[in-house]
Amino acid sequence: MAEHSSIVIIGLPASGKTTFLAALWHLITARDVETALRFGNLRKGDVAHLNAIAARWRDAKVQDRTSVSGNRLVSMNLLDPANQAVRVTFPDVPGEAYRRMWEDRDCEPEIEDVLRAGNVLLFVHADAIQAPKWVVDEVALSKALGLEVPEGKEVPWHPRLAPTQVQLVDILQLLRASPLDMGPRRLAVMLSAWDKAREEGLTPAAYLEAKLPLLAQYLRRGADGWTWCVYGLSAQGGEYDLVEKDAKQVPEAEELRSLDRASTRIQLVGPEAETHDLTEPLAWLMA
Repeated sequence: MAEHSSIVIIGLPASGKTTFLAALWHLITARDVETALRFGNLRKGDVAHLNAIAARWRDAKVQDRTSVSGNRLVSMNLLDPANQAVRVTFPDVPGEAYRRMWEDRDCEPEIEDVLRAGNVLLFVHADAIQAPKWVVDEVALSKALGLEVPEGKEVPWHPRLAPTQVQLVDILQLLRASPLDMGPRRLAVMLSAWDKAREEGLTPAAYLEAKLPLLAQYLRRGADGWTWCVYGLSAQGGEYDLVEKDAKQVPEAEELRSLDRASTRIQLVGPEAETHDLTEPLAWLMA
């Protein structure tokens, strides 16, 4: 079994990384739909943790952030039809670790090692994009709502208030700068929660251009040599029940639980036809 490529999965907080890992683990272990890659072996990781998040995914319950906190490095080999392996490394840490790269210009040593590993799967929550805001628009809105607008008062700013696309472009630029640079790489942009975005009638590539124009221009101009592709992904397939005991059940979640094959709730829209196969972008990255 020859290993010839590696992939690291990253994203800002609440971008869908853990849901993807849960769905992927179910997909490659249940084997109830056809996939481009199949499970080889688990290199690093806690099987009990993977089984737990996959069980919550099958039960259509929102992942409990308290149970997935802390550094849980997951690394596995997936095999292609020629029995060649790709190593998928999933630093299942809070997205704040990537946000700190933007806010504090700091990166934990263990994450630094992982980020130099290979090609990149970047998660962006399509329904939670923080768009640029203009001061004049904010003032006009405040006045329209009857809110006080103090004249000449300085408004405190924090890097976390920066638009999503600014943070993402900066992180990608950091991956092409020392000490994280390892030369040209492949990048798959995963627009998660695609079930909420697809109502706009845009393809994932067109959605990227419309909602994240700075990121789209950065990639299109090829300044840092990324070979890239865009996917729309709904790894959940719809709304899930919250984990709180007194939370009301969501009718859509009950419908998802009733499916004969849980893997069919996965919706992946890429350059080709829609599929349930989460390994498709991983196969593209290793091509």
